[in-house]
Amino acid sequence: MKFLSSELAYFLRDAKARQNVRALLRLLLVLLLLVVVFTVLFHVLMAREGQQHSWLTGLYWTLTVMSTLGFGDITFQSDLGRAFSVVVLVSGIIFLLVLLPFTFIQFFYAPWMEAQRQSRAPRSLPEDAAGHVILTHYDAVTMSLIPRLEFYGRPYVVLEDDVARALELHDRGIRVMVGPRDDQETYRRLRVREAALLVATGDDFLNTNIAFTVRELTETVPIASLARKPESVDVLELAGSTHVIQLPDMLGRSLARRTLAGEVRANVIGRFGQLVIAEAPVIGTPFVGKTLAESRLREVTGVNVVGVWQRGQFSIPHPDTRIESSTVLVLAGTDAQLEHFDSLVVIYNVFDRPVLILGGGRVGQAVAASLREREVPYRIVEQKPETAHGLEHMVVGSAADLEVLKRAGIDEAPTTLVTTSDDAINIYLTIYCRRLRPDMQIISRATLERNVSTLHRAGADFVMSYASMGANTILNVLEKGDVVMLAEGLDVFRYPASDRVLGRSLRETRIREETGCSVIALETPGGTVVNPDPARPIDDGSELILIGTAEGERRFKERFS
Repeated sequence: MKFLSSELAYFLRDAKARQNVRALLRLLLVLLLLVVVFTVLFHVLMAREGQQHSWLTGLYWTLTVMSTLGFGDITFQSDLGRAFSVVVLVSGIIFLLVLLPFTFIQFFYAPWMEAQRQSRAPRSLPEDAAGHVILTHYDAVTMSLIPRLEFYGRPYVVLEDDVARALELHDRGIRVMVGPRDDQETYRRLRVREAALLVATGDDFLNTNIAFTVRELTETVPIASLARKPESVDVLELAGSTHVIQLPDMLGRSLARRTLAGEVRANVIGRFGQLVIAEAPVIGTPFVGKTLAESRLREVTGVNVVGVWQRGQFSIPHPDTRIESSTVLVLAGTDAQLEHFDSLVVIYNVFDRPVLILGGGRVGQAVAASLREREVPYRIVEQKPETAHGLEHMVVGSAADLEVLKRAGIDEAPTTLVTTSDDAINIYLTIYCRRLRPDMQIISRATLERNVSTLHRAGADFVMSYASMGANTILNVLEKGDVVMLAEGLDVFRYPASDRVLGRSLRETRIREETGCSVIALETPGGTVVNPDPARPIDDGSELILIGTAEGERRFKERFS
């Protein structure tokens, strides 16, 4: 009874529900009046026929006839009485068998069930909620971010303004709260003042509204907002966003730095204090054909090769790892050491033929801008004339048309970058380009993480997803830059040295054997030690900087963190 009373009270809080109940009560009142009238007329007509019955008998007869049970124990003998019986019978069919069930279901039962369903969607967080991450939308970026937050033990909540969508997410195990995104009361119930971060991933206008609304409640909570257009950056910052993330530009630059074109040089992809992580192709350099030991890179430049890319496959290098023309080295060192590396290899020009960019959207334009800074020639293939208008080195037409591709230079391009926002189109174009040029480097963009492996199977050498890059960037805002994404599923990350490794040498910890991750540097109170000696003991207060896959990081966290 307590449960039913609480459910009924919740149901009756809604104005439309109260209106529906009033309509149902009016119908019941009409039905009651009809039963009373029929009972009175029953007595009048029975008296005319010389029959006498009690008032309870009259009510009994009326209800049995209206409900079509009609036991036949009480009947009229006259035509007038039988005509009256027909009227009562038809009225009962209309009211009891048609109108009443329909009205009850439409105005009471269905709304009540919907109210019960909606009551399962939380509308506020517990009073002790703190340190949580508020996600204003459930989209590709937050779909990728949520598993990372769970991995790092960060509580989160997704804000959803549509109840049906919120219930769907709730049933899938996503922590969700219902409320309008432009209402201050919503963020009070989200306990935004105690949140660790608010992430706005809607369009630029809605993100601006959200940031401005939240800033009226608190000046301290960090707000990370995605910006679709460059001109929105200033407005989002004025509205109160502390971190404005331009994912298309970041993704474009990340794709561009992996092209085998232009001068050979190290492209910086991340920093951990004094340690700099960079990537460098080696095609056209004297290193091709040599092993790492024979190249003497560490002895000559001081940089350490901590990883090797070979046509999309990453591996931890050994002294006898052979460098091929398609190899891309992952380097770790200081700024001075990388500058020394650049001074040795910058004289080698890989290709002077234009790089092909399929798609002239935001990501494609960001790729072109990055290549232009490096003075690498390029051509963009764009199907929409309105998008192509005003862009340099543009070929208008469909990238699925062989003649358009030939006009753009597919036969001689060293690299093709597939940058459209549609994963299905990217898979199609990757397969097509790989069949046309089996020897060409193909770099592709994915929007959703689940399509990364498909693009690799289609023939892409490198794939980076919009969702993963957004998730890692937001995680870096939250974790103060402790993760650098090398490629899909491969990160450089840091952890404080725990009691399980303190005082032991790297060789004794067996981190690499047990997790698949490699320690590429130690941050000690005395400075950064790049490529530490395996026999060196790990001192108190040190931080380990490692490179590995997401699964490797999970194993490291379980065993050594």
